[in-house]
Amino acid sequence: MPDIYTPEQPLRAAIIGSGPSGIFAAEALLRSGLPVQVDVFDRLPTPYGLVRYGVAPDHLTIKSVTKGFEKTLSDERVRFFGNVEFGRDVTYEEMRAHYAALIYTVGASSDRRLGIPGEDLTGNLSATEFVAWYNGHPDAAARDIDLSARGVAVVGVGNVALDVSRILAKTPGELHASDIAPHALEALEQNQVTDIHILGRRGAAQAKFTTKELREFGELSSAGVTVRPEEIEVSEEDEAAADNTVKKNLEVLREFRDAPTPATAKPRQVHLRFLVSPAEILGDDQGRVRAIRLERNRLENGNAVGTGEFEELPVQMVIRSVGYLGQPLPGVPFDERRGVIPNQGGRVEGRTGEYTAGWIKRGPSGVVGTNRKCAADTVALLIEDAQSGRLPQQSGDIAPLLASRGTDVYSFHDWRTLDAHEQSEGQSRGRPRHKVVHREHMLSHRSSR
Repeated sequence: MPDIYTPEQPLRAAIIGSGPSGIFAAEALLRSGLPVQVDVFDRLPTPYGLVRYGVAPDHLTIKSVTKGFEKTLSDERVRFFGNVEFGRDVTYEEMRAHYAALIYTVGASSDRRLGIPGEDLTGNLSATEFVAWYNGHPDAAARDIDLSARGVAVVGVGNVALDVSRILAKTPGELHASDIAPHALEALEQNQVTDIHILGRRGAAQAKFTTKELREFGELSSAGVTVRPEEIEVSEEDEAAADNTVKKNLEVLREFRDAPTPATAKPRQVHLRFLVSPAEILGDDQGRVRAIRLERNRLENGNAVGTGEFEELPVQMVIRSVGYLGQPLPGVPFDERRGVIPNQGGRVEGRTGEYTAGWIKRGPSGVVGTNRKCAADTVALLIEDAQSGRLPQQSGDIAPLLASRGTDVYSFHDWRTLDAHEQSEGQSRGRPRHKVVHREHMLSHRSSR
């Protein structure tokens, strides 16, 4: 069959979301061999999604992936439409008319609740909110986070729970070397926390964190780590059957247990707890968190079962980190229970020419690099559909439509101007970056092009 798409009439694809999965999808399209025009949309002025607003600010090596992202977004076949929200600035119907293919890569921006009494008390918040606050997300930058708590409970034993706990445990000097948002750095300089309790409902062998993140707690200058020997016990049979990550995690936990210097020698303690489930968050007469009530568990076939034994931890802040959830997009199918767009390998169910990748495709799992294969697998299906002539018809360029209604599009050249400004301001302060965190301030930095 003759070529459907040519350099003069390329396949137009829109990617909704400019985080890792979105940019990896753009990269895969560029490498497909088909003539393509790829437009990447984001409701924020800034690209990179999770890398800018989710990755811990002291994990700068992970953020170096943006060098590759910059190469993709700088390609002449790619345009970045920042500050353009799908469903508000441009409708599903308009996008569907202008593009042969739509790829949804909006991630998972909400969170799961614990489902216990006391979750509405002041001082209880999600890791999603806290991470967005200290990373300078525009939606959270103005939030007032009270760091007067002496005790903090972090519910969850994944990498995000460890990130949150590590940020609370670090000194201002340690945080100064990160790209943490300026307002968060200033607030954390007054941090009163002395005890951070990381709570896992199952055993140490079932924890979801990785060894590198766990080991970092042994490198903190002003925080020691405590574990309870009985909570990290694992049978020889279970340990032999465990994967390498679990075995290494257990080694590190035993190193913490056997450390020659007691954790109490440092002003802060991080208490790694296992086999405990939050039963209730307790409040004072002002409606603020004063304690968390825990039920001790035992394992049965790898599942946590309550024992009916309870304890109370005196904490004034509770941060839940028990999973992310995707949010629906206007006009796009959505699985409310799983928090994803229903799909078959990346093809949106019941839709022709619509695809999804990343966490909104498969749920919140994996690391930044996991999204590359996920996006490539989705794009392979898109290319298959394009070559077989199954994609819908496309009309002309969407840019004139946005311009006609005065949409304040923030281009990739604009972002590079802001990026250079943040790095320059950071350098003058001896930091890697001084983030601009309010949308109106971001939009004031524009390219002269």
